[in-house]
Amino acid sequence: MTLKEIKEIAKEKGVKAGKLKKDELVRAIQLSEGNFDCYGTAFSGDCSQSDCFWRSDCLGS
Repeated sequence: MTLKEIKEIAKEKGVKAGKLKKDELVRAIQLSEGNFDCYGTAFSGDCSQSDCFWRSDCLGS
């Protein structure tokens, strides 16, 4: 997913993108949704959040 697409999602969710990097912005969106702010932090591709919207982008699959 491109940064532009993520910024559009952030805007829809009421999250100000500012100068946040992609991973920071996704984490801010995750928090605004009441989810874990874990984007990009999976150790060895191990992630317990199977229903996460960002999962495929995060794990690169």
